[in-house]
Amino acid sequence: MQLKPSEFRERLEPVFCENFEKLGELGGAVSVWQNGKPVVDLYGGFCDARREHPWALDTIALIWSATKGLGSACLLHVLQEHEIDISRRVAEFWPEFAQAGKEKITLAELLSHQGGLCALDRRVDVLNYGAVIRALEEQAPLWPPGTAHGYHARTFGFLLDELVRRIVGKPLAEYWREVFGQPLALDLWIGLPEKENPRAATTYAAKARKPPQPRKFYVDLITPGTLARKTFTSPYGLHAVSAMNNISVRAEPIVSFGGIGSATALAKFYSMLANGGELDGQYFFSRETLRWMTTTLAEGIDRVFQIPTAFSAGFMKNARNARRRIFGTSMAFGHPGAGGSHAFADPENKISFAYVMNQMEQSLLPDDKSLRLVDAIYS
Repeated sequence: MQLKPSEFRERLEPVFCENFEKLGELGGAVSVWQNGKPVVDLYGGFCDARREHPWALDTIALIWSATKGLGSACLLHVLQEHEIDISRRVAEFWPEFAQAGKEKITLAELLSHQGGLCALDRRVDVLNYGAVIRALEEQAPLWPPGTAHGYHARTFGFLLDELVRRIVGKPLAEYWREVFGQPLALDLWIGLPEKENPRAATTYAAKARKPPQPRKFYVDLITPGTLARKTFTSPYGLHAVSAMNNISVRAEPIVSFGGIGSATALAKFYSMLANGGELDGQYFFSRETLRWMTTTLAEGIDRVFQIPTAFSAGFMKNARNARRRIFGTSMAFGHPGAGGSHAFADPENKISFAYVMNQMEQSLLPDDKSLRLVDAIYS
């Protein structure tokens, strides 16, 4: 599949405009790359609800759980550089992890949300990194590891971060900037420097509209004691969307959901993954590591989401029985974020895609605002 930049624009621009005209978008941007080059960058709307600050090409926005893709890439790069296979046990590198029946959990199981550590029994603050790590060390799996999978909404980033710290001795956010952010000149951060704040769009919570789907998940999400409720409230804190607009919170290196950047930067990063781990003459990933990213390790009914999902080593994949395909092809992989952000790499066509926005929607996975754009590319 090869399209000219003008053909990408012809397909995407009308759909992108409809996001504002018909679907209630406030501000946002979409970026598509092919063969390691940008082919279309569209942006529009406003950074604020008062509509005083227009969205610009260099506007950056919170990408929520799309940050997990960045974090997974960091850990996979660490494993690659230290010649560590994902079949190895987590406790080999993090001895304290081997408590409460977790001694046999593998890196592959952890990366594909099969470890059963999506929720914590102990109440700890999401901004207290040490307390979260201790709680994870003492936590017993919520199901036999490797027998099922369930989305680790908040704990996932801490698991990645601690493994990076154990193996290379530095926080994952620092590794991100050193290995990917700076070499690729990515306007994409896990822990936003204060000087970048003037370019950041304000994020707004979803507006009450028709009942969100799947209904069972959203009912469980507000019901104390359910797995969904425990998963999305542990570690505790930062549950109000407005809190994520605080400069001090934006500066926190929250690997699970704190990434902030531009659509162009996010698509550029995934362009490297879509092109054999290489971009602009810089090589980042081996063929074997890319195989970990593209190979489905867990698939079926997600214990948290209660719908079909699929995961490779750290990335989300198209699930065979899902209501709708969220990535372009069967080889594609990426990670969406709460409320509508979305990004993926398609190695088959060497295409990467990223969508960022600031008006959230009540959607479990990517919604029409981004998926209609994906459909337009592959139509």
